[in-house]
Amino acid sequence: MRGFLVIGNKAVTKPFSLKDLAGSAGRMDILCRCVAQALFISHGIRRDAEIYLLLLGPPDPPKSLRICGGEVRYMAPDERNIGGLIRKALKINAGEDWKDSTPGIYVAKKDLRSLLEELSEKYREIIYLREDGVDIVDVACRLKNPLFVLGDHVGVREREEKIVLEYADEVVSLSHLPLQADQCIVITHYELDRCSRRSLSRVKAEDNP
Repeated sequence: MRGFLVIGNKAVTKPFSLKDLAGSAGRMDILCRCVAQALFISHGIRRDAEIYLLLLGPPDPPKSLRICGGEVRYMAPDERNIGGLIRKALKINAGEDWKDSTPGIYVAKKDLRSLLEELSEKYREIIYLREDGVDIVDVACRLKNPLFVLGDHVGVREREEKIVLEYADEVVSLSHLPLQADQCIVITHYELDRCSRRSLSRVKAEDNP
């Protein structure tokens, strides 16, 4: 299993207009792109991946969404479709426990600490993506069940970063340049996919000496 936790600093916590994902919805377009890159491959979906969205915008922060690749249905990789499913989830009167919205999409009123506390029991490693971390090439192949934490266009603010660092096993860099959040997810998948391919090649070689 691979997981991603994206912090949406301004993403609204109420139903929003699909006509203005980048404006009045608090850059919900970025989160929609992150969902697409976390879950979709060509003509398919990653069943071993999931993504969590932490929404910190008005009027009722925080709210969290969980989207599971192995369960999700009726989702296409375009921003409008994903935005519509997120909007539907935000219509639910969420409490501390996860509530079903559409298949594979859950919503809860969880803050960052609650979310990381829960996910630290589920994932073997929590990796904070930041430009000054160790190179992902040096660590990717030893990651077995990672959750990657990253921010939206604002990044991760100091208050949230302190909490993330309490739970992070490692700070990892994808580039010395500040990349877009969805680009970070694509690169992370790429590096982990390469490791999986190498492992599979070794197994085949051992089975066919």
